[in-house]
Amino acid sequence: MDFMSIIGLILSFALVVFGMVFDQDAMQVVWGNLGAFIDYPSMAITFGGTIAVMMMSFPLSSFKKVGKHLKIIFFPNKYNPLHFIDQIVEFAKEARMKGLLSLEDKLNETDDLFLRNSLMLVVDSVEPEKVKNLLESELEYLDERHAQDRAFYDKGAAYAPAFGMIGTLIGLVLMLGSLEDVSAVGSGMAVALITTFYGSMLANIIFLPISNKLKVRHEEEYLCKMIIVEGVQAIQAGENPKFIKEKLTKFLPASIMKKSKGESDVEDDVPLQKNVKVKRGR
Repeated sequence: MDFMSIIGLILSFALVVFGMVFDQDAMQVVWGNLGAFIDYPSMAITFGGTIAVMMMSFPLSSFKKVGKHLKIIFFPNKYNPLHFIDQIVEFAKEARMKGLLSLEDKLNETDDLFLRNSLMLVVDSVEPEKVKNLLESELEYLDERHAQDRAFYDKGAAYAPAFGMIGTLIGLVLMLGSLEDVSAVGSGMAVALITTFYGSMLANIIFLPISNKLKVRHEEEYLCKMIIVEGVQAIQAGENPKFIKEKLTKFLPASIMKKSKGESDVEDDVPLQKNVKVKRGR
């Protein structure tokens, strides 16, 4: 569970509510102030309008993914690049000692589907150029698919303030058309201001944080899959396990690099087994 996301969401709403109800002059909480921020026409304009134009902009499948995205934010999969590097190095040592065919049995113990499928291409003797193209295409598809998911929330962050502005204009028109009626001026001004408030809340507490956290999750997953792509190609090329670890470690950000400094290096070069057949027909 991602406690930072949960705490941040609760704290953001709590601080906004605190600003609504706290009377600085009296130094006390006035819960009655909340009623001033509830306006049903403003809700209809801002919330309803934003959802309506998003329905025009995106297919139903995009709305169905919202629950999945919230699960990714609050209950994310753990992507540990150091773990993947260690796995790839172990596979490289196994392949260097016993040949590529020996990896097939060990792959059944691998939980990560992308790593397993990528190494199966090598075990099945797919040409290196085809392996490279297939894996890089998979990364490009992942990047594009996640970018489309984030676009859903980025558009929501743009639409919500726009409908807040539309509500503001509606409120101003109503107010200016009824200047002689004091009560109408008050209701018109309420619609004018509260719609902007609702739009800002939607954009800055809901849509933008979701989009940004999905980007963070994407970068975590993308880093691990990029390490897998480079590692699989290195195994297929028969590179030394120690060199593979050094090369893959360079992909890590500085914060993760510090964690790996205390770990021991890969054992000395593993002798390459001779006369091992690496081709396999399927």
